[in-house]
Amino acid sequence: MPNDLPDSELRDAMLALGKAARKAARELARAPTAAKNAALLAAAEAMEEREKTILAANARDVKAARAEGRDDAFIDRLVLTAKAVEEMAAGLRQVATLPDPVGAITDLAYRPSGIQVGHMRVPLGVVAIIYESRPDVTADAGALCLKSGNACILRGGSEATHSNQAIAACLADGLKKAGLPEAAIQLVETTDRAAVGELIAMEGYVDVVVPRGGKSLIERVAKDARVPVIKHLDGVCHVYVDASADLAKAVRVADNAKTQRYGTCNTMETLLVARHVASAFLQEIGKVYVAKGVEIRGCAETRKYIHEAKLATEDDWYAEYLAPIVSIKVVAGLDEAMEHIAQYGSQHTDAIVTENWACAQRFLREVDSSSVMVNASTRFADGFEYGLGAEVGISTNKLHARGPVGLEGLTSRKWVVLGDGHVRS
Repeated sequence: MPNDLPDSELRDAMLALGKAARKAARELARAPTAAKNAALLAAAEAMEEREKTILAANARDVKAARAEGRDDAFIDRLVLTAKAVEEMAAGLRQVATLPDPVGAITDLAYRPSGIQVGHMRVPLGVVAIIYESRPDVTADAGALCLKSGNACILRGGSEATHSNQAIAACLADGLKKAGLPEAAIQLVETTDRAAVGELIAMEGYVDVVVPRGGKSLIERVAKDARVPVIKHLDGVCHVYVDASADLAKAVRVADNAKTQRYGTCNTMETLLVARHVASAFLQEIGKVYVAKGVEIRGCAETRKYIHEAKLATEDDWYAEYLAPIVSIKVVAGLDEAMEHIAQYGSQHTDAIVTENWACAQRFLREVDSSSVMVNASTRFADGFEYGLGAEVGISTNKLHARGPVGLEGLTSRKWVVLGDGHVRS
């Protein structure tokens, strides 16, 4: 699909993708589990066989991104390695081992009338996924949509065009070998931004949109979409070190949550520390951050213990840095920590480090985020780590899907009624 199509031709081209996806969705919804698994396994094999091709395509994208002056966090999300290709193939195989949710009947119970009533898991239909930078999303999203019986239309960013095309070719090969419609996974090949506008307005052909990328992209999709959107805007994640925390654990968790990877939505951005342990803890974690080159922006109390810290501003508490920068605030205790999270957080992922189970229980109940953790790094907020195989994204929505969206999040339920000639009296 060329990048300079007139508006009418672009609209027609996008509608053609939508029509093909709708037809494929009907076929995929009735596809046996064995066929879907065969497609995933064949795609994984193709990915391994074409590793050099994928890496060469990715190298072109990375070279172009560096020439455009993209920052390190952006490059980190874009770059693929041999290990990353192996992990994508392993992810496809893992999804193949997961139980197929489609057609599962649950909660079946007899009613006084004699009928049985329950729920059946069914695909959503056609899922449009709009994403930036990360080419591994092509593999993850394609695999999860396929296993959950959904056709998908993938629109990656222009910065990863060659990588996405190479990965999508492997998925298409898997579908073909399994005898499933190749239109079940389609890649929008034009980089024209107008294609996004067309895609999110195709009510008759797209059932749900999942945007993955920067805040501006997600805000635009959420504002302009005419179909339901599964999304999160920001990843302003917190770790709170409680007065009863094991400080050795707290250092490990706060270090990992911030420095294991900087450019991800589940990376901690703000560290909250109970005043009771601030002196001992902040001096230790400060050494860790300084040694790793993390810029520290702290409240006035924080700066008493970490002399390298700059004074934090109000904007820092709202910031999703996606970079080696952390904001730190000393709080009176659990209540102030939770109040801070409620005011400045993004309902993504928040963690407490504590040895007091009553405090842990309150944190779990009262912090209104899609993932809430005790004595664990926020970096675990991930579909693979949660046993979902992979994810199409993280949702902070409160309806339908919340947190990492895997197979179940890509399905819905319908009521089923079983009778034997029953009629209502």
